[in-house]
Parts: sequence; C-alpha cells; structure tokens
Amino acid sequence: MGAIWTERRIRLSTDPDTRDGWPTELLFLLDRHPRATWPARRKAAVAFWLEVHDHLRRDCVGLEMAADDYAARRTSPAQFAAIAAPRLRGLIAGLHGHHQIEDFHYFPAFRRAEPRLAPGFDRLESEHAAITHDVNGALAALAELRTAAEHASEPGAAATVALAAERYIAAARELCRSLCRHLTDEETLVVPLLIERGDDY
Repeated sequence: MGAIWTERRIRLSTDPDTRDGWPTELLFLLDRHPRATWPARRKAAVAFWLEVHDHLRRDCVGLEMAADDYAARRTSPAQFAAIAAPRLRGLIAGLHGHHQIEDFHYFPAFRRAEPRLAPGFDRLESEHAAITHDVNGALAALAELRTAAEHASEPGAAATVALAAERYIAAARELCRSLCRHLTDEETLVVPLLIERGDDY
C-alpha cells in the first residue's frame, strides 16, 4: 500500500510502459516550483487539484485495505465482493468525472497557456484511454468475483472463488498502479503551471 504514495521526480523515458517521470525539457516550471514547496502554496486551484488527486489515492487505499482483509480471512468471499463493488465503482465515478473535465476543459486551456507543455498534456490525455482499459479489466474481474461469491457455498466452489478473488485483486492493483503513476506525473506538470498562472482556470 505504501508504494501507492511514493512520489519521485526522475527524468527518464517518455515511453508509457517504461517511463518514470518526464524528460528534462518539460520540467522547467517544476524547477521553479519544486514539489517540496507546494504545501506552502495557498492558491485555490492548486488546493482543489491536489485534493481531487488525494481523494482518488484514498479510494485506491480503500481497495487495498479490502484486499488485505480478505487475504487475512477477516472477510468471507461474499463480504469481500460486497465491499469491493461500491469501493471500485466510487473510484471509477470520481476518475471518470475528473478525466472528462481534463480532456474537454483543462488540458486545452493548459496547452494554450503554455504551449511548451503541450506534448506532456497530449500524453496525459492519451493515458486516459489506457487507464480506461484497466478500469474495464477491474470491472470484469469484479463481476467474475461476485458471480463466484454467490455460489461459494456449493461443493467444490472454494477454488473458483479463490481464483476469482486473486484475479480481481490483481486487476484492481494494476488499475491503481497505473492511475497513481499518472496522477503523480500529471501533478508534476499541472501544479507548477497553476502556481505560475494563478487561479484563472
């Protein structure tokens, strides 16, 4: 769970499958406004953006806590399925709304405000489609888990339920891994821009 919250600034590849940060040429605003200085910033736009992201991260932590309880046998398969469903759907609802307003309002405005960052916002927008793929994978795994849990009392069902739970946990973790990496990368571009340009968005 702690890995979800790891924040690092590393300037490496822009390949979405291997990168661990942004290339140097996109970090000129971060150089002026490093992450360590953000808590001292009181701009409403900065506070709003970080709170939305922190809420999504907390939702991911909630998914991980439910998985931990199941793994420790503190919850039954049926209980795990019942707990996982609203938590996953709550994360997805918040994520969908955030991505919609980014794609149709914020990212176009940011590109106009600072054209040098346009390649970064292009990549962030393209990642939304990849995250949607992970969302669909997690939803499909959740459906499989719920179906298996409904038949958990039947003879020989334990192995099927266990496999469905493992698949769901893996899918939810992959979603949160890619999402949290995306959120950190997004903050690296967006927050310094908001600090620099004020609350005009």
